[in-house]
Amino acid sequence: MNDTNVQRRQFLKTSVGAAAVAIAPGMLLFDMAHGKTEAVSNKVRWGMLIDTANCADGCNDCVNACNKENGLSGGLSPTDSQWIRKIELKDKLTGRELSLPMMCQHCENPPCVDVCPTGASFGRADGIVLVDKHLCIGCRYCMMACPYKARSFVHEALHDQKPDVPRGKGTVESCTMCVHRVDKGLQPACAEACPNKSILFGNLNDPESEISRKIRTVASIQVRADLGLNTGVRYQGL
Repeated sequence: MNDTNVQRRQFLKTSVGAAAVAIAPGMLLFDMAHGKTEAVSNKVRWGMLIDTANCADGCNDCVNACNKENGLSGGLSPTDSQWIRKIELKDKLTGRELSLPMMCQHCENPPCVDVCPTGASFGRADGIVLVDKHLCIGCRYCMMACPYKARSFVHEALHDQKPDVPRGKGTVESCTMCVHRVDKGLQPACAEACPNKSILFGNLNDPESEISRKIRTVASIQVRADLGLNTGVRYQGL
């Protein structure tokens, strides 16, 4: 290997390490770039409980709210990103049908992070899984690793982007749990828009939070719990 290649590899290793360095406990350069000035704490684990019994068939309010909030086109072409998609399920034995939103599950042990060669995929201390567009090289390993098919690749140049939601051609993206809203004390757009209040957002680590109390009183599951990913999104009524 010649000196030029050695120097290039060393530069990449140093750059990736520097880009992921913590500014303060639980805070990354990614957060600083988006105006967050307080450290993220692992005392909080943001999550969602989705009541599939109240998720109306044919209702796409959560999908539309996500598209509007994040500047997505709404799947107008096969190559467009869609961070939430509605899935229709039918039990072949009973004939029971369900409609539910599927998005990034914000795993505690995310496979997308494990396979990312640059550190672009990362999990914040509060459980939100994100992609740093400055580090993403578009290899799409994370897309292959995700068991929920929750990630999209940006094929085309983007215009009129939302200032709080950085996106870029040639990078991978997925549901951010509206981190730019959460950091301001707001709910994710999908939870706020649901007319039946089927999406309950809150702190899974707070035993007195509404979401924690409800999880203790109703039957809920993690999709593909057998994988041991400890997802931040749970489903009731499946």
